[in-house]
Amino acid sequence: MKIKGYFSRGEIALLCGSLALIIISNLFIGEPDPMSLVASLIGAVSLIYCAKGHPLGQLLMIAFSILYGIISYAFRYYGEMITYLGMTLPMAVLSLISWVKNPYRKGESEVRVDRLGRREVPFIILLTAAVTLAFYFILSSLGTANILFSTLSVTTSFAAVYLTFRRSPYYALAYAANDVILLVLWVPCAVAEPSYLSVVICFVTFLINDIYGFISWRRMARRQGLEDKEVEKSPLGA
Repeated sequence: MKIKGYFSRGEIALLCGSLALIIISNLFIGEPDPMSLVASLIGAVSLIYCAKGHPLGQLLMIAFSILYGIISYAFRYYGEMITYLGMTLPMAVLSLISWVKNPYRKGESEVRVDRLGRREVPFIILLTAAVTLAFYFILSSLGTANILFSTLSVTTSFAAVYLTFRRSPYYALAYAANDVILLVLWVPCAVAEPSYLSVVICFVTFLINDIYGFISWRRMARRQGLEDKEVEKSPLGA
């Protein structure tokens, strides 16, 4: 059953539950952190729109990337800062353009789901490995805290933003993997400073939403009849 013709009851429950957890954790656990609260709320709303294949999700991701980059800088997580400001932010802009240019049907907000060609998969793996290696040396030179997981966060983030740009359902799984790594990074911070527990809860809700996003995009692919289509030849999906 649909409410107002767009979000299902389950999606509304998921969004409201996520927002409630984020607000409660920020206001009642430790010292309230307005910036973390706003970033978390924007991120949660972004994910539900991304799960629906709506370009607004990418617009909100741009705002989230800016705020999260600032928060990461405060904790010397330079890998997160550089990743979100130097990679996720510009890729969200490109993804927004790609999603707007590739609607499932003309005049509709739902993006057309795409599939990766067989030759593109090895390319993604090699490109991701190269980016990971480069960032490892950059982050090491900056004295980044928790270098191993900060580097792994770059790996999963790059794969996620690339797959988002390519309109692949697997972008959500890459983001889910990134959420797990972010939890490893932020749980110690929350133990040391309870006000950052809101960030931890934020990424717990993000993990749940990203898992749902993958399920939703698989449904979109079936509805759009993607299984019966040939893989598009263009690596940009234009």
